[in-house]
Amino acid sequence: QVQLVESGGGLVQPGGSLRLSCAASGSIFSINAMGWYRQAPGKQRELVARMPTRGATNYADSVKGRFTGSRDYAKNTVYLRMNSLKPEDTAVYYCNAVSDSYQDYWGQGTQVTVSS
Repeated sequence: QVQLVESGGGLVQPGGSLRLSCAASGSIFSINAMGWYRQAPGKQRELVARMPTRGATNYADSVKGRFTGSRDYAKNTVYLRMNSLKPEDTAVYYCNAVSDSYQDYWGQGTQVTVSS
């Protein structure tokens, strides 16, 4: 089992920045990829950034150039740095981990609201 705990959400004005964190615990040795998803009201959950253990990070087209995902293996933590935030970035952001047996794990979610 893998446990994921997110932090860092909140209210920010358009054009502002936030950094989300996600700390993993439990069977972390089994984790293959980690990433961030988001779900806006009335919409399906969508991929924001996916960070495999090997290879480059994949980003949704809507966040390329504005969001940066990173992994700190020593701290078992992933981050999502979000710059130039837009109202359409408002959503609940979820941390995700995929094990080497392709099992998905999810955090509890953290609300990001972009509004003036």
